Amino acid sequence: MDQVDCVVVGAGVVGLAIGRALAQAGREVIILEAAEAIGTGISSRNSEVIHAGIYYPKDSLMARFCVAGKRALYQFCADHGVPHKNCGKLIVATNGAEAGKLASIEARARANGVEDLRFLTAVEAQALEPALACNGALLSPSTGIVDSHHLMLGLLGDAEAVGASLGLNAPLVGGRAGEAGIALRIGGAEPMTLACRLLVNAAGLEAPLIARNIAGMPQEAVPTRYFAKGNYFTLTVRSPFSHLIYPVPEPGGLGVHLTLDLGGQAKFGPDVEWVETIDYNVDPARGERFYKAIRRYWPDLPDGALQPGYAGIRPKIVPPAIAAQDFVVQTPREHGVAGLINLFGIESPGLTSSLALGDHVAEIARSLPH
Repeated sequence: MDQVDCVVVGAGVVGLAIGRALAQAGREVIILEAAEAIGTGISSRNSEVIHAGIYYPKDSLMARFCVAGKRALYQFCADHGVPHKNCGKLIVATNGAEAGKLASIEARARANGVEDLRFLTAVEAQALEPALACNGALLSPSTGIVDSHHLMLGLLGDAEAVGASLGLNAPLVGGRAGEAGIALRIGGAEPMTLACRLLVNAAGLEAPLIARNIAGMPQEAVPTRYFAKGNYFTLTVRSPFSHLIYPVPEPGGLGVHLTLDLGGQAKFGPDVEWVETIDYNVDPARGERFYKAIRRYWPDLPDGALQPGYAGIRPKIVPPAIAAQDFVVQTPREHGVAGLINLFGIESPGLTSSLALGDHVAEIARSLPH
């Protein structure tokens, strides 16, 4: 059986960032991806927003890694020529009750180390965005957007430059933990077995299934997976906005917000539904509720201006009744399996946090026997 030092399962943005960090730390690394290309799952179905770190509970992994990851991501993009834009975001209140919540949002952001938010009056907000209707707003100058595909290519390039390898069409179908490491069974057109000293499970939606298929992994330590599907609609007319526009958060989510891509295309979402299976179809009928939500802050949205865009699925590890969760980076200290690190529930802000998560996993790996 062939032997390798480290295997990372999942070539999305987080898996690639982890593979890069491990390889740059001098480890021998193979990144396995079940699909025929990198980043075809969660990483290709997100809003490509560089988040500031505003909404997450203080001291949560989401807050810590988002704030640190944001700084690292802007620097990485600048150093590697990854297309991105520091466009900023407005969090808008459309009535007096919502305006009263802006102070608590700013306080939470400040507790997370986000100290650049600025209160705007309705007049000031409309001076930035004349099409906007609001009672007041918070400006987040450090929010931005990034070309996620070019980002992943940059991460992969860095990893390969220091010796990492990528295996495509290589699903991990099972494994067995032992004293000398973890023996892996890899499927695909040319099935093989491979032993590794360190296995990092960064498989996104499939991470709980991967963990359950490792013999020796305590099943009670593997969370149940749930799918929260976010539906997005795109704008068929030119957007009048240059900033991202987010309503004041509502119970269970951030509401229907407006994001932009680097070409200026506006998209609205998410309209969240909890589903049993992975399904990326967008029902055009869901667009009706979008008009009502969007017109709270953009009353001049034309009739017929929305069309189904895309859907993404968040890798939830809590049921709908709870909804809010934190990242889980599970180490041998928690589950008792030597040489195994599991990443569960890496949803938004996973892209923003990717470099910080990579550094964190590499730091954990340095403390493990190898």
